[in-house]
Amino acid sequence: MRVMTVFGGPRKNGNTATVLGWIEKELRAMGHETDRVNTTDFKIEPCNECNYCMANPSDTPSCIQEDDANAIFTRMLKADIIIFASPLFFWSFPAQIRPLMDRMYSLVSGYGTLDHKSMLAGRRVGLLLTGADAYANNAEMAVEVFRRIAGYIQCSVAGVHYVSHCTMPDELGADVKEQAIEFAHKIGA
Repeated sequence: MRVMTVFGGPRKNGNTATVLGWIEKELRAMGHETDRVNTTDFKIEPCNECNYCMANPSDTPSCIQEDDANAIFTRMLKADIIIFASPLFFWSFPAQIRPLMDRMYSLVSGYGTLDHKSMLAGRRVGLLLTGADAYANNAEMAVEVFRRIAGYIQCSVAGVHYVSHCTMPDELGADVKEQAIEFAHKIGA
């Protein structure tokens, strides 16, 4: 299977990137092909709510903005599984990934009707979040947002993994690596 990972953190060698690297390595060991997008390497403007995409539905990514989002969406269409990986900022997703998530609006037509159709329909998605605090009263809102986005793009949530009490990557314990490997098996099964 093809697994695309979307890394949306500001630190390419931080906690989220480290855990995602373990997940990707295990997925490759399981025989899956991986393709990582680091959102900071691309120009992704925020959605400007022009609704061009709703007025001009297409079978290919066609947001009217001239940046890198459509190219990333085209890569998503080639994936069987998409894993979004992000640190938790203020109970939600940071600016490095949120514009791409918002722009996924353009991949859907007919929302709220019997004609609801998503270019990503049928794919499996997963979420890796890292944060400084426990899950409770901290990460659950971001997870709910992710679940709702998954429903909007007609994807099934294959798994959510939250790594709490993060400080620095070199302080992530062996248990965190083992849990990342377990998550890879859950997602890649």
